[in-house]
Amino acid sequence: MARLATLAALLVALLFVANAAAFRTTITTMEIDEDIDNPRRRGESCREQIQRQQYLNRCQDYLRQQCRSGGYDEDNQRQHFRQCCQQLSQMEEQCQCEGLRQAVRQQQQEEGIRGEEMEEMVQCASDLPKECGISSRSCEIRRGRF
Repeated sequence: MARLATLAALLVALLFVANAAAFRTTITTMEIDEDIDNPRRRGESCREQIQRQQYLNRCQDYLRQQCRSGGYDEDNQRQHFRQCCQQLSQMEEQCQCEGLRQAVRQQQQEEGIRGEEMEEMVQCASDLPKECGISSRSCEIRRGRF
């Protein structure tokens, strides 16, 4: 009889272990880096960020239209402005001004901008980070740096 009681206890213990194993839960944790494509998280240099943002080509379009002659379609201007702000927002703040300096320099070289027209473009480019709402300060872009 003692043998039967031991066997029954062993069987109950075995069923208990099997039952516990059936309900075992495996928890897997995974860390997701949502900003993997964000250059600010990856430590890219300003030059790399400017290249990634295609030399702020949308800002160049905006500057060409808005700050030079103003005779363009308003919807087109708004679209270029939004796209320019998007490009700027993808860059570190300290790289935004350098990108805008290069965009103005590019416009000067391609379009041969001089004098008052150049002053207007420099002022317009300087204010873009504030106008986009991505910085509380303007960029220092000096005409003599071109």
